Parts: sequence; structure tokens; C-alpha cells
Amino acid sequence: MQTQSWNRPRKPSTPDHNGDAGIDVISLGRRVRHLRKAAGMTLDGLGEAVAAAPSQLSLIENGKREPKLGMIKALAAAFGVGIDELLGSEPPSRRAALEIELERAQRGPLYQALGLPTVRISSRLPMDVLESMVGLQNELERRLDEQAATPEEARRANTELRTEMRERNNYYPEIERQAQGLLDAVGHSSGPLSHHVAADIAEHLGFGLRFVGDLPHSTRSVTDLKNRIIFLTQSSRADHDPRSVLLQALGHYVLGHETPVDYSDFLRQRVYTNYFAAALLMPERDTVAFLQQAKNAKELAIEDLRDAFGVSYESAAHRFTNLATEHLGITCHFQKVHESGIIHKAYENDGVNFPADHTGAIEGQPICRYWTSREVFDVPDKFRAYNQYTDTKVGTFWCTARTERHSSGLYSLSIGVPYAQVKWFRGRDTTERSRSKCPDETCCRRPPEGLSAVWAGQAWPAARANTHLLAALPQGAFPGVDETEVYQFLQAHAGQ
Repeated sequence: MQTQSWNRPRKPSTPDHNGDAGIDVISLGRRVRHLRKAAGMTLDGLGEAVAAAPSQLSLIENGKREPKLGMIKALAAAFGVGIDELLGSEPPSRRAALEIELERAQRGPLYQALGLPTVRISSRLPMDVLESMVGLQNELERRLDEQAATPEEARRANTELRTEMRERNNYYPEIERQAQGLLDAVGHSSGPLSHHVAADIAEHLGFGLRFVGDLPHSTRSVTDLKNRIIFLTQSSRADHDPRSVLLQALGHYVLGHETPVDYSDFLRQRVYTNYFAAALLMPERDTVAFLQQAKNAKELAIEDLRDAFGVSYESAAHRFTNLATEHLGITCHFQKVHESGIIHKAYENDGVNFPADHTGAIEGQPICRYWTSREVFDVPDKFRAYNQYTDTKVGTFWCTARTERHSSGLYSLSIGVPYAQVKWFRGRDTTERSRSKCPDETCCRRPPEGLSAVWAGQAWPAARANTHLLAALPQGAFPGVDETEVYQFLQAHAGQ
């Protein structure tokens, strides 16, 4: 499978300023050295002219000491230039500009993190070496910049992937074939995929399994490719089906994934491995037969798919979107919405008007409070699915939803279809109906006039600080994973 790379313009580096006056000591030092040599003066000669020790002037020229105002005036007078010219930000020559850039780079956190020795910058350093070192530093910064995904870049990557999924109706036949080949290889013909059969698949692929109690906290599994062992842990979290975690780990191997080159690549790999695991847990042939029978009986229901294959409601809903359009001719949409009303995940190929930002991203956007995915939070009956018709500006949609608690809070999970497709679903006889005028702000974005008249200007809520909206995603090929912790874990278990 081909992955798409994305780039963003590299931001110019900010000069290093030291001292209260905000003087760029590196630029000033290089300018002093340039003017001294242009005047044919030695450090001793300049020292006599400005009444300073040559060692002090050397520190100034090397950008390691900020001169006082009196010294700046004395230096300007000695060179016959104005103070503004001496303090100017424009380097006096191409070489000086490169020396300044290399000096800044060597003092920066990136260079120091590399643990490389500091190169002494002097007139003896060849120009081609200077240009090469600066070029390498800039390229390294550029590549690291590409890998440091900001929230905006993450939303763009999500948008690109959702577009791909829509164009393919969220159906990937190549992954379906690979999953079916494995099921045939281990002799699994029908019924839910047991833990035993999942272990058989791992054994068939040459991997051993080991349950441990010290799995790195930033991981759900760790694969030792050297010794072909997959480390797992017994989890009490309902959103972590151990079969799915194992099959996703195997998916990276079967699908031939390499270390992600950027966040977009990482995101695609995760979506593809999730698809792979679902195709094993709910095989295409059996799942399509089950859904087709339910459609013929006009009894399609996500909870029945969940129960038939022993998976979570969310997994069943995702799998329905994989197969509904390709095999049943039904367009649909899926939403996972946090109890705060914010979209966590979503997919659509039925024309529903999800809210989106200027990049086309829908993740992080508030969903209309009159949609099924919001209304379901207020329904007392949490045992059965909640069904509702919603009239929108782009048509009427029927949706079925239920809520599930995950580690990060309560979420609603909903599947919706256009009105013309509702005849195939159980729950189509619901009398629940709502009307949404979104994105018109008068729908639900603005408080009702009566409430505003009483409380406008009289309320000051303390908002929760969503710091994740401001921060870049964690760096590294696998965002959020502590690689040192993973390597220490593998080392501790090596040879056991």
C-alpha cells in the first residue's frame, strides 16, 4: 500500500539574544571580528584602542560575552562606524552569515542532544566544510520539523485519510484477502474468533506470545522482531480486547509496515491494522452473509452483529461501514462523540453534513446537540439502542446509537443512513424525531434569547484547559511511546 507524505514550511530560526539589552551577541561578535580584520588590526592592537584586554575581546568576538554600552561605543569609534552599524543584524559577509548560523546551531538543544563535539569556528575552517555543516544542520531540523505533528497537521492527516476511505467506501479488498488467507491457513471456517484461534494465527506466522505484568505504560503490546515474540498484558479495560490487540500487532507484520516516516504514515498504519484485525474477528464472507440475511428480513442492527461475533459495539459499527456499501449497497455514516459533544472519530459516504474546520477536519468539532449522537446521552434506557430521525439541511437521516464508557470518558457510538435506506433496519418505526439547522448558529450554537436576556454578561465559566489542542503531538516514529522504556523492557526479557 502506498502512503502519502506531507510537509510543512520550515519556520525561520529565532536568533539567540542574551542580556537585558536584547543584543545578538553572536552576530555582534562576528561583526567585530570582520571589522577588526578589515582594518588590519590584531586583538592586541584593538585592545590598546579600546582599553581592553585581548582575552576579553576574544570572548566578545566568539559571542561568549556581551559588551557593556561603553565598550560598544569604544569599538564603534575604533572602527569608524556608527553604533547602529555595529549592532546591525545583517551579517557583513556570506562567510560571517554561515559562521553565525553554525554557532547558533551548536549552542541549540538539537545539536547538544546529538552528543557531537563542538567544532571550533575560525578563519581556518574551510568554506566548503562550513557550508556542508550548516546545510546538514538545516536539513536535520527540517526533517524533524516534518515529524513533529502539530494539532493542525494531525487534522490534515485525518482529513486526507478520511477522503481516501470515502473514495473506497471504506472497503480494502487487499486486506480482506490477506485476513481470509490466514483464517484458511489455521482452519477457521465460521463462528466468533476465539483467543485460541488468535494464538494459532500468531503461531502460524512464527510468533510466540507472552503475557507480562511490566509492559511499558505507553504501549498496548510490544513485538520483539529479533526473537519473534509478542508481549501482551491482561487488561481490565473494556476498550482493549486482547484478541484485537494481538491481531493489530500481527497486522503490522503481515501488511509489511516499516517504521512510520511521519504522522500521516503512522495514522494510516493504525487504520490499516485496525481493519486487518476486524477482518479476522468478523470475516468478510461470514459477516456479509449475516448482514445480507438481516437486510432481507429488514432487521439490520449493529448490536446483532456485535453479539454474533463477540466483539465490541464500536468494532461492529466500524465493520458495518467496511461492508455496507460494497456488499449491501447502503451508504452510511459513523460517529464516535464524547459526552462533551466533541467528535472523536467519524466516517461518511452518504452526504451527511458533519461540521468541519477550514482544513476539512471534523475531529474536535462540536456536533449539533439535536443529532442522535448527542440526544442519546439524555436517554435513560442504556440497555437498548436509541433510534432517531433527524431532519437536516441536506436531508433526513435515521440513526441508531448507544453509549459506552471508555478510559477517557463516556462516548456515543452511532451509525446513520439516509432516509431512503432506513427500510432495511430494525428501529425504523421509532417516533423520535429531531430537526437540525446547523451550521446555522441559531440552531444550537447560540443560547436561546430568553436565557441570554437573563444571563448574558452575568456568567463567567472556568473552562477546562484542553492543553492537547495547543501542543504538538509527541515526537518520534510512534507518537507517545517511550522508546527507551521499550528497549529496556525488551532487554530485561531477552533470553527468558
